[in-house]
Amino acid sequence: MTTVAERETVQTITVQQLEAASETSVIDVREDWEYAEGHVPGAVNIPMSTIGDRLGELPDGAFAVICALGGRSGRVVEALEARGYDATNVEGGTDAWIAAGYPVER
Repeated sequence: MTTVAERETVQTITVQQLEAASETSVIDVREDWEYAEGHVPGAVNIPMSTIGDRLGELPDGAFAVICALGGRSGRVVEALEARGYDATNVEGGTDAWIAAGYPVER
């Protein structure tokens, strides 16, 4: 069995680092209804279920990928890195962002 530590090979960033790097583009891979309930200001919603068909919408250069807790975004980052994208997973996801008291758009 593979442990999370063995699997974790993608670039990561904390919500604190993301908040401090306000110029970083953010892709939110949660479903539309989750995104509508609240998201990181400026985040672009491209649900995990559609990202394969929407690669042309990804930013040029480095960007962060976020979901609710970090699991889905981690899998997306792993797949994007394999395709040469400079993507970084946000540890703890939107839930950690909200828990830290950072602003949320609805």
